Amino acid sequence: MTGTPTASPECLPLLTSALTAAERGWPVIPLHPGSKRPAGHAERVCPRTGRCAGGHRTPEERATTDPDLIRAAWANRPFNVGIATGPAGLLVIDLDPVKAEEREGAPDGATSLQALCERAGQVLPDTYRVRTARGEHLYFTAPAGVRLKCSVDRLGPHIDTRAWGGYVVAPGSTTPDGTYEVAHDAPVAELPDWLTALLTEPDKPAPAPVRVHDGTRAARVALERECAVIASATDGGRNSTLHRSACKVGRFVAWGDIPRHVVEEAIQGAGESTGLPPAECRTTVRSALDWIIAHATPREAA
Repeated sequence: MTGTPTASPECLPLLTSALTAAERGWPVIPLHPGSKRPAGHAERVCPRTGRCAGGHRTPEERATTDPDLIRAAWANRPFNVGIATGPAGLLVIDLDPVKAEEREGAPDGATSLQALCERAGQVLPDTYRVRTARGEHLYFTAPAGVRLKCSVDRLGPHIDTRAWGGYVVAPGSTTPDGTYEVAHDAPVAELPDWLTALLTEPDKPAPAPVRVHDGTRAARVALERECAVIASATDGGRNSTLHRSACKVGRFVAWGDIPRHVVEEAIQGAGESTGLPPAECRTTVRSALDWIIAHATPREAA
């Protein structure tokens, strides 16, 4: 088209990525070069002109499939490409690695997803996959009539989902951690019903406070307090919180102040109340108690 900006050689691969996504019907947004952060202005500095003349528009609202707008945006700067998952009709499962500060043996996103499928007795359909800088994105078509939102660890440790209110970095983009590449160029499959059910089920009510009747008063108070800490843990730190709290109570088991099975049962219940899988809770609690019991120092007053 006459007057359409021509992209520089540096920008051309990213422009191609943006246009390819748009041809699939996936609205795109520019991300800062070499970054995962959306380009453009924040609401506090919105000029209320141009596309924001009627009020500030979020990156999701600014996402477009218009090839002329895309060519203009990517003509002179090598913006990374973001895909607005909600408007694209996508639910993307984001599998992340284990964080450096987590305990040895903690499951990464791929391991957690495999365990989730095994527990459900299900196999994921073949679908479009993108190798990210640190993990993998699995693309699915979102179910009709359901407005799925983003989630963090709801399906399991290091399994996030991107839908309405979020975006994913498109293949061809590069960050300091690496490049995003198509890992499996298959048609995008529909999100399985059993995953939709897990992502739409109501949040569980807050668990009732734990009341312990066995053990010394100090041990009971410590166990009840740590169970409350575990139950209030945020998504990203549930397992590490579970391990840390089990270690704190474990010394009372080592000192003979409270039976081990009482501690295991209470902390297991608190861990499961956060959504952690039962098997993962058992492994974490037993590992923590075994270590503390084996290494606890004698109590001075004993």
